[in-house]
Amino acid sequence: MEIIERDVVIVGAGTAGLNAARDLRAAGLSVAVLEARDRVGGRTWTNTIDGAMLEIGGQWISPDQEALQELVTELGLETFSRYREGKSVYVAPDGTRSVYDGDMFPVSAQTGAEMQRMIGILDSLAADIGASEPWAHPRARELDTISLREWMSQTSDDEEACANIGHFLAGGMLTKPSHAFSVLQAVLMAASAGSFSNLVDENLLLDKRVVGGMQGVSLAIAAQLGADVVLDSPVRTLNWSGDGVSAVSDRVRVNARYAVMAVPPNLYSRVSFNPPLPRRQHQMHQHQSLGLVIKVHAVYETPFWREEGLSGTCFSPNLLVQEIYDNTNHGDTRGTLVAFVPDEKADAAFELDAAERRRVILADFATSLGAKALEPAVYYESDWGSEEWTRGAYAASYDLGGLHRYGAHQLTPVGPIYWASSDLAAEGYQHVDGAVRIGRATAAKIVARDAESRAV
Repeated sequence: MEIIERDVVIVGAGTAGLNAARDLRAAGLSVAVLEARDRVGGRTWTNTIDGAMLEIGGQWISPDQEALQELVTELGLETFSRYREGKSVYVAPDGTRSVYDGDMFPVSAQTGAEMQRMIGILDSLAADIGASEPWAHPRARELDTISLREWMSQTSDDEEACANIGHFLAGGMLTKPSHAFSVLQAVLMAASAGSFSNLVDENLLLDKRVVGGMQGVSLAIAAQLGADVVLDSPVRTLNWSGDGVSAVSDRVRVNARYAVMAVPPNLYSRVSFNPPLPRRQHQMHQHQSLGLVIKVHAVYETPFWREEGLSGTCFSPNLLVQEIYDNTNHGDTRGTLVAFVPDEKADAAFELDAAERRRVILADFATSLGAKALEPAVYYESDWGSEEWTRGAYAASYDLGGLHRYGAHQLTPVGPIYWASSDLAAEGYQHVDGAVRIGRATAAKIVARDAESRAV
């Protein structure tokens, strides 16, 4: 086995790990990035399926995601705007299909007013609590020990309003049922995006894409790092002490002074730490888990919905397919739709065989966009839940009570070991922007600590 000597070893070549490595090397520290997969990018992955380029993982950039925008520009990558011209489609709980303009679903005046009232409450909570230390707020325990579903039921008796609000946070973001996570976790999600209003504004949140795919960000950084990125190299053991670490992977052994675990928390247990991590870490990691979502890609010979005056944006909280968007690639004459089947609906979908699942999912496409949606030229399902080195989507969140109990400790280094992933970010939480931010912030901490140690 090859033995490598470095200042820092980074476990995971996703956006967080690669940005940490880039900044560390720029500061004069040597690095090695060990990646279990045969590619870089982590939960960003652009792949060609049956001749169609598809964004298998994370892909969008919103205007407030300044860290990611600046990085994309710095790397010389181009972006383009998501197609959004035309009307949107809403399928109500009773199956009624409506075509509408604007941001608000075409619901009754009473339901619309209730949605706006609840959005206002969540906006106030997000502004008051913030994203950096939600666990430190005086109401943290209160809001962390009640599920979003229970809180909504106590806040409003309008079931459609509750379902629609829950849709944005449960199905659209945390990809867990609304009874499975707390109000505090929901508020963190909202605060990390600036407000809950931002989360319900799909024109803001799903603004731009990278020409050629979001994975291009990681590919560009990996090209700069060259041989310091080692693929097909899952880390099996991390030996550590006050003097440094030794990371043992399938291909290499890296001796270093510091380590960065740049993988989601649910994968920490895939590494044997020697000596074992402290009790607090063991307990905390058991209270963090990823959600589940099927990301469905359907490519058509033409974007037929545009010809019918539709944007391709569809919402249907009660159907299996809850969201659909126009995801046509830059310069492509074909039309691509992307859709999402989250949490318990994904459970139900996976109970079906592949052919029946495709039939049922496309039937929901047709409910929103008509019979032409039944016959895509390319159909593909992104299933991150069965991907060995991810095991869920989009990112990790705490179970009830976990955020206020453990959040203050989630980034605390253990000796020379640091933690960095979008799952632990404040601004940009669970997004590529958050991965950029936390990767760079982690690098800065190590650089400062290293400088201090050298000065002593």
